[in-house]
Amino acid sequence: MAATGLDPLLRLRQSIAANDPPFTTTSPDPTPASDATDDLAIATHLQFNNPQHSYSLDTPTRFISSDKAVDLRSIWFAWQKKDVAIPDYIASAQQLNEELAAANSTSRIKNLVFVERLDLITWLEGASEESEYIKGLESDASAARSARVASGAAGGVSTIPSSSAAARSGKTVDPRLQEIYNGERRMGDRNSVLRGIKPTDFSHVRKLAEAFLSRSRPAKAHSGTTSSSHPSAQQNPALASHPKQPQPKNHPSRRPDPIILLSPSASSLLRLSNIKSFLSDGIYTPPTTSTTAANILHISRLCPTIDAHRPLRFILVDTPEQFKPDYWNRVVAVFTTGQTWQFKGYKWQHPPDLFKECLGVYVGWRGEDVPGSVRGWGRSVVSVGVEKWNAGQGVNGRWRDREVVEGVWGRIEEWMRGKGWGKEGGPMAR
Repeated sequence: MAATGLDPLLRLRQSIAANDPPFTTTSPDPTPASDATDDLAIATHLQFNNPQHSYSLDTPTRFISSDKAVDLRSIWFAWQKKDVAIPDYIASAQQLNEELAAANSTSRIKNLVFVERLDLITWLEGASEESEYIKGLESDASAARSARVASGAAGGVSTIPSSSAAARSGKTVDPRLQEIYNGERRMGDRNSVLRGIKPTDFSHVRKLAEAFLSRSRPAKAHSGTTSSSHPSAQQNPALASHPKQPQPKNHPSRRPDPIILLSPSASSLLRLSNIKSFLSDGIYTPPTTSTTAANILHISRLCPTIDAHRPLRFILVDTPEQFKPDYWNRVVAVFTTGQTWQFKGYKWQHPPDLFKECLGVYVGWRGEDVPGSVRGWGRSVVSVGVEKWNAGQGVNGRWRDREVVEGVWGRIEEWMRGKGWGKEGGPMAR
């Protein structure tokens, strides 16, 4: 059955959270199994279960790109390609657009840029509750209009006699009294008053204040817990018997993810294709040249001297092309081969300046000389060597790699601690 009154973007997020993803069909009311298809070039609708609803793939959504609403087909395509690299995503979008044109369809896939696609996927996965590219629902807009009425900005029931009303009734209003009337506040009706001003969006204030509050908030050790005979008193500190003793925080403050930059050079021993097995598993394997490799990776590691209870999530990329200015404050290490062209798009393009702000890591073969350029960059660049890959032994002969990896992590952790990383957040802006 076709959906009415339900937001397709929100419905998609709910189905992903329930692990019950929708499927594409060739009709709005699919009954035979033949109506289901994975080919977006011929599909016309997106079918949801529990409850059953279908949406046209041409339905515009609340996701805005270049001041235009992105259709549901482009949203579903971006979600399906969430794990592929940017070049493969762009190539797939072009191929699908060609297939749509060949089928005489006027629909086209909107190619989302890296930041938009990352923001959309993060929101659909439920990792974030808000997105700067997603417009609010109509219900929120209606509530905002009611709030304007309640504040006297518009609408409502007027209790102030206007000059036009006085003219119609044949009465003359004293000019001074009319001036007072004009300065009075217009009253809202009972519906607008009950709505209040809740629709006001202060999310931007929270984002700006988060970085400052996480550093200015002193660390407090809470001893004991506040007890109450009423269950609601335990949930609300204001209802507790001792309101001056705050309860321990159940959810620690959000901490920025540190970033590690890799070298995009083809001669680098560590690339995005093999860095995770090296840093996470302590095993070196040769990098692959597959074009389907992810362009961003995440590694979680417990750093006891920074936070002994919560692991840090490191972001690994091989280019700062999509960096925002504040991302550079989170870069903690740069893996390099000694080639200076790697730093062309960096905030600090001169190696001595770069390695004053970030730890440098050079990984070469054990027994081979470290390039002179790397040695000349100072003690802020750590050089390590791994055994050459033996195809006959495979991973069975890589028992020394773990020692090298732990040494690299130790230097990264030491560097982060020196730059101010701790339980509450990262360093100050650089």
